[in-house]
Amino acid sequence: MLDLANRRQFLKASAAAGVGIWVAAGAGPGRSQPPSERIRIACVGTGGKGENDSADAGRTGVVVAVCDVDEDRLDGAGKRFKGAKKYTDFRKMLDELENQIDAVTVSTPDHCHAVAAALAMKMGKHCFVQSPLTRTIHEARRLGELAREKRLATQMGNQFTAYRPLRKAAALLRAGMLGNVREVHVWTNRPLWPQGVARPEPDPVPKTLNWDLWIGPAAFRPHTTAVYHPLRWRGWWDFGTGALGDMACHTMNMPYMGLDLRDPTTVQATTSGHSRDSYPNWSIVEFEFPANDWRPGLVLWWYDGGKRPSPELFDAELLQNREGKRTPMKDSGCLVIGGKGKMYAPGDYAEQGLRVSKGLTEPKVEYPESPGHFEEWIGAIKGGPPATSNFPDYAGPLAETILLGNLAVWAAPKFDQEGRKIEWDAKNLKVANAPEVEGVIRATYRKGYSL
Repeated sequence: MLDLANRRQFLKASAAAGVGIWVAAGAGPGRSQPPSERIRIACVGTGGKGENDSADAGRTGVVVAVCDVDEDRLDGAGKRFKGAKKYTDFRKMLDELENQIDAVTVSTPDHCHAVAAALAMKMGKHCFVQSPLTRTIHEARRLGELAREKRLATQMGNQFTAYRPLRKAAALLRAGMLGNVREVHVWTNRPLWPQGVARPEPDPVPKTLNWDLWIGPAAFRPHTTAVYHPLRWRGWWDFGTGALGDMACHTMNMPYMGLDLRDPTTVQATTSGHSRDSYPNWSIVEFEFPANDWRPGLVLWWYDGGKRPSPELFDAELLQNREGKRTPMKDSGCLVIGGKGKMYAPGDYAEQGLRVSKGLTEPKVEYPESPGHFEEWIGAIKGGPPATSNFPDYAGPLAETILLGNLAVWAAPKFDQEGRKIEWDAKNLKVANAPEVEGVIRATYRKGYSL
C-alpha cells in the first residue's frame, strides 16, 4: 500500500485532475437536464477517428445525426446508422436538431474542434472532442470554461488515459518511486505526413467534397488534393497542430498525470526551420515547470521528426532485452529521471511495459480503475463522476501545455537555431516577452464562425 501521506497526495491530485474514484451513477455532481435512458448523440466528422468515435457513440447511445463535409464518408456513416439524419454543415445540424440531441462528438481537423464544440456546449450539449482538443491555447481554455459554466460532461479523445498500465506508471511517480524527478524526455515517430513544405499549386475540388465547409473557420485557400484532405492537414498551421498536437496528448500523458505537468513558466524550441505556414520537419522543445506543493521544479524535453534523447541518458539495463543484449531505443517513448533512478516507458501509452533502474523497489500503489474511456463520458452524462480527461480539470490544461510547445516552435523559424525563450503567464494567457505571438494564442475566425 501507499503510505498514508502519499495515498492522500495521490487521491487529492487525482481528484483535482478529474480522475475520480468510480462509484455508482448518480453520485457525481449535479448536471443540466438529464438525458433519456438512451443518450442521443450527433457525430461531427465520421471518417478516420470519427469512424471510431461514432461507433462508440452507437454502441453506448443512439446516433441521431451524422455530419461530414465529405459525401462519401457521410454516406458511409448513413449506412452504419440507419435513421440518422445526414448533414454537411454542423451549424445547420445543431440549429435544426437542438431539442433532439443530448451530446455531440467532434472528430474533425483540429481547426474546427473549438467552434463546433463551443456551439454545441452553448446549447447545453455534452461534448466529446478528439485530441488535441483545440488548435489554439485560448480555445482550450474557453472550452474548459464553457464546460464548467454549463455543468456539462466533457471528454477529450486521448483514449489511453483510461489504460491501467498508464495509470499505474503515473501512480508510481506520485508515490516517489524515482525520488525527486528532475528531467522528463518524451519523443515520437511523428510526423507521418509532409511538413516543412511550400504550398503546391491548386487543383479542382472533388465533387464529393464541400471545400468551403472543410475550410470552415480558417482563412480561405484553394484546394489541393495531395496535401490537405484527408489527414495531411496536420502539417499546416491553419488547420493542424503538427507532431506535438497529434501525439503529445498520448505520449506525454503518463508524466502529465503522474507529475502535474501544467502551466510551464518558460518554453523554448529548436527546429529544422519553417515558413510559419507548414510545420517544421523536426523540433526539440524544452518546457520548464515550476515546483508545486508536492514536487520540485523540473524540465521536460520533447522530440519529433526523428530526433531522440541521447542514449547516454539511459541506464544500461533500460535498453536491454531479457537476454541482456542491448536493444535500440523505441521510435516513441518516455524517459523519467529522478534522484533515486530512472523509468523508461517505450511506446506511446506505457503499453510496452515499464523498465526501471536496478535497485529500485516498486511500491504497491492505488489508482482509480476505469470502465473504459468512452464509458467514462457516458457515465458522466448520466450523472456519474467526471470523465478523467474532462475539459476543465485535465484535458484543457494538458492541451494548453502542449500547444504552448507549438508557440515555441512558431518562435523558432530558423534552421537549427534556438528560438525566443517564451516566458509564459498562464493565468492571463500572455507571453511576457513576445507580444507578436498573440495570433498563435488566439485564433481569428472566418465570417460565419465564432467561439
